[in-house]
Amino acid sequence: MLALLDAYRRQNWQVTFASPAEKSTHRANLPALGISEINIALNCSSFDDFIRELQPDLVMFDRFMMEEQFGWRVEMCCPDAVRILDTEDLASLRYARQQACKRTGQVQMDVPLELLFSEHAKREIAAILRSDLSLMISGAEIDRLRTDFNVDPALLLELPFMRPPVTAEHKKRLPGFEERQHFIVIGNFRHAPNWDAMLWLKQTIWPLIRKQLPQAELHIYGAYPPPKATQLHNPREGFMVKGWADNVNDVMQQARVNLAPLRFGAGLKGKLVDALACGTPSITTSIGAEGMNGADSWPQPLADSPEQFATLAASLYCEASQWTRYQHQGFELHNERFAIDRHEKTLIERIKQLRENLEPHRLANFTGAMLRHHSMKSTQYMAQWIEAKNRLLKDQDTHS
Repeated sequence: MLALLDAYRRQNWQVTFASPAEKSTHRANLPALGISEINIALNCSSFDDFIRELQPDLVMFDRFMMEEQFGWRVEMCCPDAVRILDTEDLASLRYARQQACKRTGQVQMDVPLELLFSEHAKREIAAILRSDLSLMISGAEIDRLRTDFNVDPALLLELPFMRPPVTAEHKKRLPGFEERQHFIVIGNFRHAPNWDAMLWLKQTIWPLIRKQLPQAELHIYGAYPPPKATQLHNPREGFMVKGWADNVNDVMQQARVNLAPLRFGAGLKGKLVDALACGTPSITTSIGAEGMNGADSWPQPLADSPEQFATLAASLYCEASQWTRYQHQGFELHNERFAIDRHEKTLIERIKQLRENLEPHRLANFTGAMLRHHSMKSTQYMAQWIEAKNRLLKDQDTHS
């Protein structure tokens, strides 16, 4: 999200970040970046006044829930604004894989259609079809949208993480193999794939690694660790739940090997991209590697079984030549796949094309127009009903 906001600011566009969420203590300082921050309310017509006065040329929704909530209001108040959906990942695919993993306990790539065509999918695909453009972080998800859901490619843009290059000077400053120690895991504890990976490590994979490396430690970092996570902290087993890291690069650069044993998920994995930039080789699953190198294979170790995962982890931790080779391959992948200049140029050009050809673009998307006519009406009336109910309750409290 910050990379997108920065890209818009580099165009000298006026950017307003409007959110109904409470401000986190870990939030970025957007005003320092020249971005206005506005708090907006859910199911409230005050947003109509706000957006009507602002009259933006472009509105971007953060995931499909925000498009559901505010898309019809934007269309009503600013019909000529380009509406972009930033999906982050294909949430319905992640959810379907999670359900499949509960059945099998194994890494889940392909899922039955009865799980894929869920209520989540119907809502998410509808939001994609209603939008003028959806940003997809993974080409693998574009392929799935085209084949499984028959989404027109004209509505989609592959836009992976946009990162500055790892320079030769940066590489020289990084600690080497001998200077690093311990394994590392990073991920928000509230994110279901991360929590599942932590449990899989604790119960199955980490004991197998410790058999081969009895003195090894696993350092686990992530935001919002609940008590059920901190209770897994066990120094005797080398299983160290560290919680929030002030700087992900600092802790990642000190680790020798990054572990990402994801059994389900979608999109691209930021933890793996961070590791590439920090020169920390990773071991992950087919889920973690999906889309990371486009149509090419993941250039670092990959395993879907706990036994193979543990064996590869121990080998990589001990063999300097193997470790160095994977580190260099990681630098190459990072600079080629996630080059900010190329992806930012593609994004801005696509937006400009949309603005110049918005009417024919929308006319070619009859399904989207039909969904906006029907779905958005029901969303509109539901929001207005909730607002009226809240107003009535507030009046009752005032007079009681």
